[in-house]
This record gives sequence, C-alpha cells and structure tokens, in this order.
Amino acid sequence: MLDLTGKTITLLKGGPGSERTVSLKTAESVAEALRSLGVNVVEVDVSGPDFEVPEDTFIAMNLIHGTFGEDGQLQALLEQRGIRYTGAGVVSSRVCFDKALSKEKFIAAGVPTPRSQNYVLDGPEPLSIGLPLVSKPPREGSSVGVSICRTEEDLAKALVEARKFGSSTLVEDFIEGKELTIGILGDQVLPIIHIEPVEGFYDINNKYPWMNGTGKTLYHCPAELDEETTRRVQEAAMAAFKSCGTEVYGRVDVMLRSSDNAPFVLEINTIPGMTSSSLLPKAARAVGIEFPELCARIIELSLAA
Repeated sequence: MLDLTGKTITLLKGGPGSERTVSLKTAESVAEALRSLGVNVVEVDVSGPDFEVPEDTFIAMNLIHGTFGEDGQLQALLEQRGIRYTGAGVVSSRVCFDKALSKEKFIAAGVPTPRSQNYVLDGPEPLSIGLPLVSKPPREGSSVGVSICRTEEDLAKALVEARKFGSSTLVEDFIEGKELTIGILGDQVLPIIHIEPVEGFYDINNKYPWMNGTGKTLYHCPAELDEETTRRVQEAAMAAFKSCGTEVYGRVDVMLRSSDNAPFVLEINTIPGMTSSSLLPKAARAVGIEFPELCARIIELSLAA
C-alpha cells in the first residue's frame, strides 16, 4: 500500500449540486480514514470555481458527487492549475455523467443497455418508448428526478418533474428484475452487490436513510447469483467502464432481467459515494480491502493514471 504518512491531501467536498449533503458525508468518512494513515488532511468546501488548494497538496481528492465535481468541470480547472486529482479525467467524467452520452458509448461497444430515447419535452418528435418506462434527468446523480412510469398518469407526472431538470429527459425501457451494482478499482472488478429496497425503488430516500430517516434497503454482497450470471454481469460492467474510457475507479449500475437473467447496464458513477452506507466500500470490504486501504488505492491508481 502507498505510504501517505505526512502527506498533505486536500479533500474537495460539497459542491453546488443536488448531492451536496452526500458529498459532505463522504468527506467526513474519507477524512477519518486518511488521518488513520497519518495523512495531513485539509478539507475545502467547494461551491464553485473560486476555491483554493494549499500549495503543499500532494494530491486533491475529488469527493464532489454530481454537478461540477463529477461532470468534468472541476477536473478541467484542476488540470489548468497543475493540481493532481483522484478519479476519472475531464473527458470520461463528462461522458459518464451525461447518461445520453454514455448510452451512445455503450451501444457503440455492444454493451447491453435498455432501449432508450433522449426525449425533448417540447420537441416535435413523439415519445417512442412504451409503458412501463423510466424517465431520468440525463445529468443528475443519486437517482434525483428518476420516475418509474407504469401508467399514463405516472408518465404525465414524470414529465412535469423532468422539467425541473432541463428541456429533455432520458426515457428507457423499464427492466423488471434485480438492481445490481458493481465496483471497479483499476482493472479489478469487485463483488456484485444486489440492492433490495424494502419499498419502492433505489431512490435517494432508500440510498441515504440518514438524510431523512425514511428509507430502508437490504444489501447482499456478494449477490446470490450463479457463476455464469456473475461472470456475465461483471463482464458487462467492465465493458461499460472501458467503453467510456473511465480511469481509476467507479461503480456500474446494472439491472438483471428476471425473465432470463440478462444484464442491462444503466450508468457509470465516476465518484461513487464513500459514506458509511455506500456501496463501493462494502464491495471492497468483501475482498479484504478495508476503507483506509481503499482510499489509498484510489490515490495510488490516480497517480499512475
């Protein structure tokens, strides 16, 4: 493991987007882990481009989920300033954050993914995806603004909700089955996690119950899947990761269709949550990588990239 003793590592946290609270929680966990390794941790709350990084920073750890941190903007600023940072680069961050762009990459590379349409809300082109379907903002994370539509009434509500996030929404075939997520660390595919919300789907309430005290989700790691299905899911996740040129680490979300155990890749998270309830640390722990080591591995892989 990379020796980080005495190094100054700056944690960039917060951000201006809808996932700010989650980012702050991630930074708490990462700061504690790095301090246990003897790191001099500096935390910088970022609300926009006017932030300062200490001159003696060994590397900046980007912990800003969603807008500004995960979409390539922050990465571009850090590169302009000559500051090393963790995670995916400018181009791959932008592609992975935009679900419509990443979907194009998946299709071009032959990665299995649900049929979709980038539906312009006031455009002339009619909706070509039939019910049931999923509507999601192309450039939001943590399932913000996601709607599962089984009826025309559901769809009408979803399209009203979609207007809060822009002039278009990504509409996909709804895949009935298990929600899975697969962590990737360098060239290592981590064990599959089966996500089982007690009620509803894996929305922000069920992802982060500490935010509101309402949601509840069961996590099965490793997922109880047969060897062949496990192989196909992990191969699809890595193929998606590579199709977008993603560097260092991330988490790939997949639906496993109930009728035939076929995997369908939904999206790539280039800055997955690192809170106490987050999934990448769960998967890493399942193969003996404890949280401080995971943070060090991310830094080591980022320096190599």
